[in-house]
Formats: sequence, structure tokens, C-alpha cells
Amino acid sequence: MSWGTELWDQYDTVAVHTQKGVDFCERFTNFLKERSHIEFEYAKNLKRLVKNYQPKKKDEEEYGQFSWARAFWDLLKELHDLAGQHEVIAENTQGNVMKDLSNLIQDYKQDRKKELQEGAKIQEQLKASLAQLEKREKQYEKAFREAEKATDAYRRADADINLSRAEVEKHRNNMMLKSQQSDDCKNEYASQLQQTNQHQHEHYHTHMPQVFQRLQNIDENRIDKMKSYIKQSADIERNIIPIINTCIDGMVKASDSINAVEDSRSVVNKYKSGYPIPSDIAFDDLSNSQVPDGRNGNTLTTPKNLNLEKGSVRQTVSGGKSKKRTGILGLFSSSKTNVTRSDDPKEDFSDLPPSQRKKQLLKKIDSIKKEITRETAEREGMLKMKDVYVQNPALGDPNSLDKKIEENGEKLDSCRKELSKFVSYLDDAEGKKSTTSLAVSDDSLSRSTSDGSVNRDPNIIPPPPSIQQPNNDVYTGYSRNSSNNWPPPYSSSRTRSDEVIYCSIPDDDELHSPDEFEDPEILEQYPVIGTCRALYSFTAENEGSVTMEENEEMSVLEQDQGDGWTRVRKKDEGEGFVPTSYIQIHFFDQDEV
Repeated sequence: MSWGTELWDQYDTVAVHTQKGVDFCERFTNFLKERSHIEFEYAKNLKRLVKNYQPKKKDEEEYGQFSWARAFWDLLKELHDLAGQHEVIAENTQGNVMKDLSNLIQDYKQDRKKELQEGAKIQEQLKASLAQLEKREKQYEKAFREAEKATDAYRRADADINLSRAEVEKHRNNMMLKSQQSDDCKNEYASQLQQTNQHQHEHYHTHMPQVFQRLQNIDENRIDKMKSYIKQSADIERNIIPIINTCIDGMVKASDSINAVEDSRSVVNKYKSGYPIPSDIAFDDLSNSQVPDGRNGNTLTTPKNLNLEKGSVRQTVSGGKSKKRTGILGLFSSSKTNVTRSDDPKEDFSDLPPSQRKKQLLKKIDSIKKEITRETAEREGMLKMKDVYVQNPALGDPNSLDKKIEENGEKLDSCRKELSKFVSYLDDAEGKKSTTSLAVSDDSLSRSTSDGSVNRDPNIIPPPPSIQQPNNDVYTGYSRNSSNNWPPPYSSSRTRSDEVIYCSIPDDDELHSPDEFEDPEILEQYPVIGTCRALYSFTAENEGSVTMEENEEMSVLEQDQGDGWTRVRKKDEGEGFVPTSYIQIHFFDQDEV
């Protein structure tokens, strides 16, 4: 249906209706603006909530060991992502829908104003034509009445015998003039009437219908755009629903990850002291030990077991720490030396319970190994750069890297000493004798960079430690109770142009007393702790090492003790050491994490 034919007489009503369309668009814009503000505020409040309940730095390590704490942190992360999606709703609404809607309102107002002005102009033209018609009609009516009066006056003068012929002729001329004026006004009125009718016909059948049709098209375009904007607003929310569902799934997954049994095990691992449970206190029979008192001749009863056995109260958490003796000998000592801070952690963590001490030592050893790996990679990069400078001096001065390489060597020396020290601490914590020692000679890495001749050929590697198969003859004369000759000289040395490293291969737990070597199958039985794959080929040139081919799969029996060698077992049951840097290792305990 067309407004031009159906609403031909409702011009003012159409103008009011189109103005309502403008008002509705502006109202919808305000709605979207407030909706975006609410979404922003909601996202802001959610993020503030997440921030308030986010664990502090000091609590992350403590609570991160428990599944319920990790699940709650995962919940906070998912909630933060969910808040971000509400920001996306607000941003897309403001950036897309509201922007397009603002352009629509502006264009709609301009087009509506233009068409209404055109309609008003056409209306004025019709009104002017009608006014001119009315004017011509009044002129014709006036002229017609005057002509009638002049005719009546002439007829009365012609019938009056008392009037002269001149007067009658005067009335006759006046009648003719008025009649002519009346005819002229009549013709003008007829002509104006024809023009007005033509204008009116064009007004209601051509001009105004066109205006109405354009207004109708503009309004329908506004309605279609509003339809698309409302749908677009819904699509914005629909598009983030999968992401919100993913966040919710993450929350559910976090809840499923909570494991009470694992948390209980974590509590044990975190707080276990490692001290044995105190055994029963022995009965001290005073009657069995009568010691005479020299002062008065009486006898003093002394318990036989004055020193508590291992495993008694002395070995508990409270009794395991011996109190420092103070008394008369410390009266005149300096006050500064008497004041000791018991809360200062010791370097070897000996102030911690055994289990906690082992955990901290392993953590420290891992960090030192990572530092050594990083420094080694940095050293290799500098050496390669130095080789490039040597081959092409135009790129840089090779001597400019000597100081950095020397500093790197000093860091590596320090890290290796630290590693050796903490490995010995770990051996002490595990009740083993230290089997790994790291001694850097005078020609260490820090002193070998001046000549720039560090050997980095991957085919030239330090020889592995030799493996001596133990037998009854080897251990004859050695006893664990002898601190001078146990363990037997089981170490080997390997020399390099820039360092000397001394290392002992087997641990104390792997050495047996002489009476345990009656069965040869028991000797050197190492458990498989992982698998490895050879990255490069390696030819064994020393006793204790084994040859391997590239991509060969082997079992790991003993991890690198800091000397660069790993004990492996081949598929043909051959065992020996291979360079750690030549293999890619996967330990079984990594699967349990």
C-alpha cells in the first residue's frame, strides 16, 4: 500500500509519524548505551572480584601444591575470561551497532527534513493557486454586480421621459463598460479556475504522492535497519556464548581436578619431617649399677643406657635439634657473637627436617643445573660469534668477546662448584658418602678464553669415567667401618684443555660389602629410571663407555651426576656411559607429575 494514494490528505499525520521514528531510534541508541555501560561495569566488578581473591605471591607456592587451591585459581582465571567476554559485548555494541545507528539517525533526519520541505513547498504552491482563484472569483463577482447595477440604471434612465438623451447615453455607456469589465473578470476567473484545477490535480496525483512515497521508503528503510541492528545485537551475544560455555567448562574441569587423596599426599610430602617414630623408652634398673660416692661413701645408681638409642626421643622433631651449650664459658664473650638468629636458613638446609631438606636440596640442584645449561648455551653462542669474527674481521673484533667469555667461564666454574657442593649436601642428607666431586683446575673456563682456542668440536668430548667391575678380590681388605679405605678407589679422572673434573661413579648404596658379592648377577644391577634416544652417533674410545648409533633407543640406568655422562643400557644388554648432551632423555617420574 502506498502512502501517496491512501494517505493523500494526512500530510501532517505522516510528518508526526516520521518524527516518532526519529524519537524511537534515539531511544534505542540510549538503550544500547546504557546496556554497554552495564556490561562494562559488570566486567569491571568481576575483574575486581577476581583481583581481590587472587592469591598473593607469598601464598602461591604454599597453596599451589593442593588441587583445591589450583582449582580455585583456575576458576578465577575462567571468571576473568568470562568478564572479558562481557567487555566484548559492550565494545562490539558501541563500535558496530551504535555507530551505524547514529549514522542512520543522521541520514534519516536529513532525508525526512528534505522531503517535508518539498511537501511544504508543494502545499504552498497549491494554497497560492487557490488564493489566486478566490481572488479572481471575488473580482468577477464584484464586476458582475456592478454590471447588473449599471444595466438597471440604464433601464431606469431610458424609461424616464424627464431625462435628456445625453444622460441616457451616459447611463448606456456606463452599462457597456461595466458589462465589459464583468466579462473580463469572468474570463480571468475561468482561466484561473482552470489553472487551479490543474495544480490541484498535479498536487494530489503527482507531486504529493511522490513526496509521500519517498517518506514511506525512508521510513521503511529505517525499520529494516532497526531490524538488522536488533538482530546484530543478539548475534553479538550469540557469538560469545561458545566462549562463555568454554569458560564454564573450564570451571567444571577445575572442579573435577580436585583430588582429596592427592591433597592428602601433598600434605604428607609438604610437612613430613622424616624423623623416625620414637621407640619405647627403656627401663633403667638402678639396682644393677651401684657406683660408690667418694664423698660420703654412699652408692649412686647410674643407668646403663645413659645415651638414648637411635630412634628415641632425641630423634624426634623436638629432640632432633641440639641446644647450643651456654654457661660460664660464654659470660665474657662478645654480645654480638652470643646473639644468634635461629630463623636464618642454613645453606645446606640442615635446620630443616630430613624430608624437607632433601626437597629443598633437589630444588636447589635443579635450579643450578638450569643455570649451567643457560650459561653453557650463552658461552657456545659467544664462541660461535667469535669464530665468525675471526673468519671475517669486518664484522667485529674477536678480542672484544674475550672478557665476556671469561666472565661466562667464571660463572660456569662457580655454578659447577655450587652443584658439587649441593650434591654432597644431598648425599649427606640421604645418608650416603659424597661420590661426586668437582674440582676446577688452574686452567678453568675463566682462564682459557684469552687465546680463543676453546675446543668445541662435537666429535671431541671428554672420556667417560671408567667402570671397574667389582669382585671379591677388589673388596678384600676394605671395610665400611674404615674411613681410610672405604669406599675403594673407584673414581677416574678425565682431562680437558680447559678443565679437570674428578668424579666418582657409583653411589654408596650401590657398593656392597665383600660378603654380598657371592652372586655375580646381583652386581651392578641398576633399576631402569627412564628411556633415551641418541641424537648423534658416538664411538666408545675409553673403558666404561658404550658405542651408540644415531636415533638408537636405550634405557637410562643412572642420571647425570654433574660430570656430563649418563649410564645407559642398550638392547643387547650392554651397559656403560654416554655423553648426556648426545641423548634425549625421558624419565619415568615425569609421567607421575
